[in-house]
Amino acid sequence: MNEKALRILEYHKIIEQLMSHASSEMGKELCKKLLPSTNLMEIETAQEQTKDALARVYQYGSLSFAGLINITPSLMRLDVQASLSARELLDIARILEITNNAKQYSSRDYEADGYDSLDGMFNELVAMTPLLLDIRRCILAEDEISDDASSALKQIRRNIKQTNQKVHSQLASIVNSSSNKSMLQDSLITMRNGRYCIPVKAEYRSSFPGMIHDQSSTGSTLFIEPMSVVQLNNTLKELEIQEQAEIERVLAALSEQVSFESENLQYNVEILAKLDFIFAKAKYAKSYDGSEPKFNTEGIIEIKQGRHPLLDKKKVVPINLTLGEDFHMLIVTGPNTGGKTVSLKTVGLFSLMGQAGLHIPAFQGSRLTVFDQIFADIGDEQSIEQNLSTFSSHMTNIVSILDQATEHSLVLLDELCGGTDPIEGAALAISILTNLLGRGICTMATTHYSELKMFALSTPGIENACCEFDVETLSPTYRLLVGIPGKSNAFAISKKLGLNPMIIEQANAQIDDSVQDFESLLADLEKSRKIIEEEQEEIYHYKKEIEALKKSLEKKQDDIKEKRAKLLQDAREEAHNILSEAKEVADEAIKKYNSWGKHPEQKNTKRMEAKRSDLRGRMNKLEKDLAYKGKKSKGKHSKEDFHIGDSVFVSSLNLNGEVVTLPNAKGDLYVQMGMMRSLVNIKDLEIVKSAQEILKEEQRANTRSKNKGRTSMNKAATISPEINLLGMTVDEATAQLDKYLDDAYLANLPQVRVIHGKGTGALRKGIHQYLRKVKYVKEFHLAEFGEGDMGVTIVSFK
Repeated sequence: MNEKALRILEYHKIIEQLMSHASSEMGKELCKKLLPSTNLMEIETAQEQTKDALARVYQYGSLSFAGLINITPSLMRLDVQASLSARELLDIARILEITNNAKQYSSRDYEADGYDSLDGMFNELVAMTPLLLDIRRCILAEDEISDDASSALKQIRRNIKQTNQKVHSQLASIVNSSSNKSMLQDSLITMRNGRYCIPVKAEYRSSFPGMIHDQSSTGSTLFIEPMSVVQLNNTLKELEIQEQAEIERVLAALSEQVSFESENLQYNVEILAKLDFIFAKAKYAKSYDGSEPKFNTEGIIEIKQGRHPLLDKKKVVPINLTLGEDFHMLIVTGPNTGGKTVSLKTVGLFSLMGQAGLHIPAFQGSRLTVFDQIFADIGDEQSIEQNLSTFSSHMTNIVSILDQATEHSLVLLDELCGGTDPIEGAALAISILTNLLGRGICTMATTHYSELKMFALSTPGIENACCEFDVETLSPTYRLLVGIPGKSNAFAISKKLGLNPMIIEQANAQIDDSVQDFESLLADLEKSRKIIEEEQEEIYHYKKEIEALKKSLEKKQDDIKEKRAKLLQDAREEAHNILSEAKEVADEAIKKYNSWGKHPEQKNTKRMEAKRSDLRGRMNKLEKDLAYKGKKSKGKHSKEDFHIGDSVFVSSLNLNGEVVTLPNAKGDLYVQMGMMRSLVNIKDLEIVKSAQEILKEEQRANTRSKNKGRTSMNKAATISPEINLLGMTVDEATAQLDKYLDDAYLANLPQVRVIHGKGTGALRKGIHQYLRKVKYVKEFHLAEFGEGDMGVTIVSFK
């Protein structure tokens, strides 16, 4: 990829940010070497890996690769039968732990979650748990080998400990002897040249036969190893040599184990480094809410709500842009600091990031194409060393771009042919753009020249765009508007800043009429665009409201249908039960009478009358049960209150209906409830107020509310925000406080101060007990220090 474009578009800053998300030096090194690819298959594979890693990060959290290092030098030493140090073995153990963590992290329910592009790499990792356990069992730290590393080492260290105890015991008896204290410089045991010694005064040298290992700087003290411990010290030295030999044997044995897994270890390290690199891309994408761009080979770029990744995502204004579908060239106009260059760099940087396998900070569904080269001429390229002006330097770059660019390249030109005579510069710019357009090269250019706006309007394959500018605030909005040429705001800005209107009019008179007409047309287009945008925004909100209302209505209708179905089902079941019971009663009665008919001698008038009364009572009960047991009406209405056409509410059925007949003598009338017509008693009905009555009641309520408001305003004007209850008894205080709180609440005061003093606390306690019972008191608390402290209570209303 073009090295100059990488520098101009600040691709290296993207790489620096990416490296910060890698957790190992090997991962950082892979990030550092990342360059955009021109192979579509490689790009799509890299994008898929980033996407799958990002999905895992969101679902399971990040995977750490801290401690992963390059162990190739250690493995090369094993090839020549050398032993590894404890540090090297600990590094290998750390790699084995990272491997186990990665294997555990990758274990998923494949039937539920499916497979992704990273499963292959995770599955290829070789877990060497026995080797890991052996290293961790034997090596506690870089300079500490465990006693359990081998049984021989354990025995040697036990012998060392016992010998040390014997040496200390011997020396302690010499040092602590009362007869020797005057001959010793200090009553302590010291070590010289790795041997245990005692400090003896020089004049008593002959009293302590043994080996002299050192003397003090003054020569007054000699450090003597008594003969009684020489052999013990010799034994200690021998044991230490044995210990070191056994440690080397343990390290050699562990190294041999590692050598058997050398190939797998090297392979694991390579896979883990690659995974660290891939997860760094995922974590970087998560940091700026990145999404996977879809790549094509048709030269189409579509960016949805794209944000420049090096700018603050909370402040940067997203851009929407399409290039390469209906047009292959975009001319962006607008004021300085309006965002033209940022838009240019965003397009170029997105292409570089996407082709490097990085997600882009844009909405899902953004599309990019594969470019073989990206050329950029952005910024001030003036060269003092080569004695080139700004124009000359830019033109040198453009000549190089025109020579190298192909139909598969992206060309980005900032302020094309600026820094020279406007007429010549515009003509040259049009010629350069015509050349690029004729060769089918995807191009995006920024300019101030009005001639290029006209050129874009009149030439197929080219589209205008502008960076919006708010003349009222004299500031850019940074919004990129494709399809609209930018209007020159020089006169408007000058007028806003206070330039004499006469000067502006004189300047305006010198402009060609066609240019003025063009600028006026742009102004009209800009005005129309804003109106259309505002109307579209209103339509969008109305549409949202309609959709919400529609959903709410559909939900209500569904609820009504469910309730109606349940009511009917319950009614059918109850009716069936009552009819079944009625049938049983009738069957029993018929059976009795038939029995009496066959056996006249059993016929008894009294018994028959009693049975008939019993049957009548049971039938009356069944009739009552057959009536729907719904919610009873309040029954406040008389027969005269009902008129044909009145809207009523049937309490027992929980349905609204309309009166279709007047009540009869018993108070029964017919009510039409949708498709159902039913005979209902007036006791089961409530008259629904008409719209006119409801309107009148609302008007009366509003009048009462206004009067209440006036009352509140009058009270608010006179009532104090605090009440003083000092010196009163609890009963006197609560009586005063009751009236005061009513007035304060009606006056709409948010809170009041109750002054009760500190004293014994009895008055404060009584007032607090009273306040807990007042329903319209939201909360109360003692005042802050300096506002009354314990002597004042602040009361807030609901």
